[in-house]
Amino acid sequence: MNQLTQSRMPSRQHLPIPRQKMPEQDAAARADNFNEVNLGLTEEAARLEAGRCLQCKKPRCVGGCPVAVNIPKFLGLVAENRLAEAAHVLRCDNALPAVTGRVCPQEKQCEAHCVLGRKGSAVGIGYLERFVADWADQHCPPPAAAISAQGKKVAIVGSGPAGLTAAGELARRGYAVTIYEALHKAGGVLSYGIPEFRLPKKIVAREIERLQAAGVTFRCNVVIGRTYTIQELQAQFDAIFIANGAGLPAFMNIPGESLKGVYAANEYLTRINLMNAHRFPDSRTPVLNGRRVAVIGAGNVAMDAVRSARRLGAAEAMIVYRRSRNEMPARIEEINHAEAEGITLQLLTAPLEIIGDDRRWVTGLKCQRMQMGAPDASGRARPEPVPGSEFILPCDVVVMAIGTRANPLLTATCPELKLNAHGNIIVDENGMTSLAGVFAGGDIVRGAATVILAMGDGKRAAKSIDQHLRAQPPAAN
Repeated sequence: MNQLTQSRMPSRQHLPIPRQKMPEQDAAARADNFNEVNLGLTEEAARLEAGRCLQCKKPRCVGGCPVAVNIPKFLGLVAENRLAEAAHVLRCDNALPAVTGRVCPQEKQCEAHCVLGRKGSAVGIGYLERFVADWADQHCPPPAAAISAQGKKVAIVGSGPAGLTAAGELARRGYAVTIYEALHKAGGVLSYGIPEFRLPKKIVAREIERLQAAGVTFRCNVVIGRTYTIQELQAQFDAIFIANGAGLPAFMNIPGESLKGVYAANEYLTRINLMNAHRFPDSRTPVLNGRRVAVIGAGNVAMDAVRSARRLGAAEAMIVYRRSRNEMPARIEEINHAEAEGITLQLLTAPLEIIGDDRRWVTGLKCQRMQMGAPDASGRARPEPVPGSEFILPCDVVVMAIGTRANPLLTATCPELKLNAHGNIIVDENGMTSLAGVFAGGDIVRGAATVILAMGDGKRAAKSIDQHLRAQPPAAN
């Protein structure tokens, strides 16, 4: 069946085809290992799933994608088993498809706009994105190194999703790109923040190798704000893109946060994901393997932390969240996976104090039961305390996963950068900061957000940087 025939098929002929299920590790087995949970679609399942696409004349799914992937085109090619062409279409729009196919919240973005989702199940766009990216990694050669045809150099601060995306786009446009990464390994949050069972590090390494093959230079162990300042980079490069994220942990400011056994989620996950603390003493970095671990928060980071605790051997790993299940911001798939692995959800529960013993080790979490009240200014139902409902939740490790804030290390050394009240960099409609030729995007601008939103910022910034540099007069001889 060709794509034109497929596009003319009445929708009623698509609906009987059920959404293909993603094979996954058995829940009991995976709770004891860090191997990837989702196992990927087979080629047959991928063709069936892609064939469900209605090939809408006005595809709303594309508008729901922050990097504007031509979804109907790549799905049509998959349905016809033209996988190399599908991979080309996908990679033209998405610099990191193997990553986004695993961690992007498609159910709230592209799939949320799928027409099939109104009467049944949306097309599994994320599953197919992952399938095509993985197929391409095995069957398509890496791109040849781009020639720096523009004769201009761009510095990128941070090698997370925004920085990697901007680097790929700029290299393809012929710029010499150098990425500066503060840690010893590139990838940013993709390397230190997302566990192996959700995003294998070999996937991140492959994406980085692909960028290196395209001519991008990576310099690790370089802290902009300490090793070099923005002003020093300005003297060496024609443009700069700041994408260093928002890695300063947020705490609740409740009693007991300085006790031994209390972690910020980003430290906890960095120890495990980047430093291999789960292999201690074979690795040099330890992490506390609590028997009862309480993770405060209910986003994807909280789910990553609590599921990691379970794999580290916790007899009970708990999510503590002051709202109800309906308000949990984590992906539904991650919540379902967590519960299948034995994670306990302590909902409508607000932490009041972390309790410790006379040696200052955590022994419990004092909490209060909540009930949902009237909506607050954001429109979300406001949790209200239930009088007299205080209780102690026994635990020996507490992980704070309630968000992050902008780290002032870089901005403190560059007072010319205008910031908002939260310390995030202010940019104009083109992504340019208050410094000419210096752009910014991702979490350092937005605050903590998703991988795909950061990638969208990186893609837009690359376009703006290209336009900015092309408008500059040629350098004097």
